[in-house]
Amino acid sequence: MTPQRVTLITLGVADLDRAKAFYGALGWQVTREVPGAVVFYQINGMALGLFSREGLAHEQNRPVSDIGTGAMTLAQNMNSRDEVEEAYAKAIAAGATPLAKPAEMAWGGYSSYYADPDGHVWEIAHNPFWPLNPDGSLTLDTGPA
Repeated sequence: MTPQRVTLITLGVADLDRAKAFYGALGWQVTREVPGAVVFYQINGMALGLFSREGLAHEQNRPVSDIGTGAMTLAQNMNSRDEVEEAYAKAIAAGATPLAKPAEMAWGGYSSYYADPDGHVWEIAHNPFWPLNPDGSLTLDTGPA
């Protein structure tokens, strides 16, 4: 089994019901749930979990004050600039905080950023150099970057 993989991303959230409602407004469908504790979504061969910050801190054996959003970005690539515009607008309408409106990027693509209600940053992008598979997943070629 390759060590170069991610099977689960877990986001610590302040209010599980609010987070679940936000992702539901984006069209995400819950796959599995432990009421009041954790919600899981199946995504292209892996899963996204929403877990209370208190529960996450307890499992990590850290104080809740040490649980933050981290310096990272979750990204969704789209097939077109129009899809970027659509997804960004949907997120803002669902209660996301706009960070960077959809715009042309110096690297040749089209990208935007928002933060979910718990401050987790998402990028919505169209990268013309990275065609998506029919299921929306990404397979990078082994050529130059």
